[in-house]
Amino acid sequence: MRWDAQKTQEVDAGALPGLELRALPGLVRSVRTPDFAGVTFHEVLCRSALNRVPDASAVPFRWTVNPMRGCLHACAYCFARPTHEYLDLDAARDFETQIVVKTNVVEVLRAEVTRASWRREHVALGTNTDPYQRAEGRYRLMPGIIDALAGSGTPLSVLTKGTLLRRDLPQLGDVVAAGGAVAVSVSLATVDEELQAALEPGTPTPRARLELVRAARDAGLACGVLVAPVLPWLTDDDEHLDALLRAVRDAGATSVTVLALHLRGAVKAVMGDWLRTHRPALLPRYRRLYGDGAYVPRDYQRWLDARVAPALARHGFGAGEDRRAWRARAGGAGEADRVEAAAPVPTLF
Repeated sequence: MRWDAQKTQEVDAGALPGLELRALPGLVRSVRTPDFAGVTFHEVLCRSALNRVPDASAVPFRWTVNPMRGCLHACAYCFARPTHEYLDLDAARDFETQIVVKTNVVEVLRAEVTRASWRREHVALGTNTDPYQRAEGRYRLMPGIIDALAGSGTPLSVLTKGTLLRRDLPQLGDVVAAGGAVAVSVSLATVDEELQAALEPGTPTPRARLELVRAARDAGLACGVLVAPVLPWLTDDDEHLDALLRAVRDAGATSVTVLALHLRGAVKAVMGDWLRTHRPALLPRYRRLYGDGAYVPRDYQRWLDARVAPALARHGFGAGEDRRAWRARAGGAGEADRVEAAAPVPTLF
């Protein structure tokens, strides 16, 4: 699908290490292409596009759409990594290189949101893996998804690190101009480009994401920024937070929410490997801070809040959105929420 300008190679998914055909219902083909070296795209036909969020979740929405599973951003801390384990794939390298693409997601979604039973509840995009990761430039699923939701009168929100969103800003602006409800947010953990390149090797630079915020504002859209995750001893000092919030303010962001790093399930091991390679001196500190848990202790959260609140005020932002709602959103809705109950948290990195 839409690989017209590239030389592609179809591969036998069953022959790939760790991947069995039974783990991918609806598999049509697996594709490799020189433009995405080392990556295999598994094109599937999904039976449903809308994912129901558990009622117990704190997020302010009950439905999500995830056009892809796995993510080329390759963020070491990504909360969604354990969802790949449902496919009998690992949460580390496979999550970054075995990308499942729901090629019929637009058609299926359009059918779902035009049913008489659909109540036009808020649908969130970007709550599991990023819908604007680089492969979206080839598959071009998001314009159809936006059109299906907006055309049915369904409110929608987008959370992304991907500057491919810029392509669809005119479309989103038209939705708002026509009276539709659209919320846009950009995720940005650091303005340190060296740290960003090590932590998030597949993401656009901080500068590019700040320019995306400005482009969204120029398109007439409100645009919030999710400053997440804040990483202990890496991005939680006053100087770093002040520089980041100043840059976000200067880009024109309309709101900011700040969340500390959490490490659920297999993400703890992946982040531990990253620390071992890039910041080995911090590994014992992280072990002590997180222990057997996934979230930072309350004392650390209070300490971080005490630093963030005056910095937000200094740069003209309020208290931000409710932290519980954003923590749940950043921790994933639907598929990702089930990971917490299903995957035990390792006691050590």
